Amino acid sequence: MAVDVRQIVYWMESWAPPALAEPDDKIGLQIGSLKNKVERVAVALDVTDAVVDEAIARGAGLIIAHHPILFRPLAAIRTDRADGKLIKKLLASDVSVYASHTNLDVATGGVNDLLADALGLTSTKPLKTSAVETLYKLVAYVPLSHADEVREAVFAAGAGQIGKYSHCGFSAEGTGTFLPEEGSTPYLGEPGRLETASELRFETIVPERRKAAAVKALLAAHPYEEVAYDVFRLELPGEAFGLGRVGSLPSPTTLKAFAEQAKTAFGVPALRFVGDPDKVVRNVAVLGGSGRSYVKHAISAGADAFVTGDLDHHTAHDALAAGIALIDPGHHIEQIMKAAVAARLNAHAAAQGWDVEAYASAGSTEPFVFL
Repeated sequence: MAVDVRQIVYWMESWAPPALAEPDDKIGLQIGSLKNKVERVAVALDVTDAVVDEAIARGAGLIIAHHPILFRPLAAIRTDRADGKLIKKLLASDVSVYASHTNLDVATGGVNDLLADALGLTSTKPLKTSAVETLYKLVAYVPLSHADEVREAVFAAGAGQIGKYSHCGFSAEGTGTFLPEEGSTPYLGEPGRLETASELRFETIVPERRKAAAVKALLAAHPYEEVAYDVFRLELPGEAFGLGRVGSLPSPTTLKAFAEQAKTAFGVPALRFVGDPDKVVRNVAVLGGSGRSYVKHAISAGADAFVTGDLDHHTAHDALAAGIALIDPGHHIEQIMKAAVAARLNAHAAAQGWDVEAYASAGSTEPFVFL
């Protein structure tokens, strides 16, 4: 089945909702049209000439980028300048560009989870919580004949997750009554006659981002013409979202050994670290991109070491004084998202029967050369 950019954007935003992005972040479809049909999707960290040339050569109609191509406002689009030439090339080749930036950093399974996993961190949580998802109780009344079908449809739509447990729900049998009026086409009974039916009260929990999909699945699987269901907002807090992650290493190690581990994990030719090489490291914070303003959060979280990029001289001295180690493997380690996003999109496409293929852009967009 052919797909358009809109369908891929909808999928992407169901995983990394725009609401999770930091204020004023430049995310979303930045170049192109939601209506364009797509057969191939490139996933890149940055949108450069080389990335665009590769996309054109491989027939990609969409580039999913982590770093927005339009991050700073343009006063003009000058095609005799580098930025204007790149935009012209994209438009002339009908290649759309979609950016998922801090929302992908924050999302479960996104950039910061990928970085934490690469470091082997366990029991992770957000370094700085920016939002706590609202939870709802979905209650439906279902004839016994369709109980399993409805239950599975609602769970498949993302309901029923409590921590590390899925398919969580409760059911109780009872008797439903209804009187079909003139013009109705009831699944049970006939117009003008009071009907009783053996039904199941099925209830489950659903996070806000899955609520609409769960209700849609319920209505599609339920046999009744008019479905009786309730949605209640809960006081129980849902999943916490935020930038960065903090967690624990499987076993304590020295700062020097952990720095070597980070170098290998991220495939970088070199990195910088701040602190005593023999310092014992147990708890680690990590944040992709530029994290100097989050050192205080890493300290508050009890981290022995903080892994992030773009650290400066004064931040390094402040960290030394505060007793926290810093490891700077560079901003480019966020490229870890390329293969992960492509694999996730390919799995979703296969499940949906989409005729689309995603690939991780092969070229490196690391601007620095290491001696």
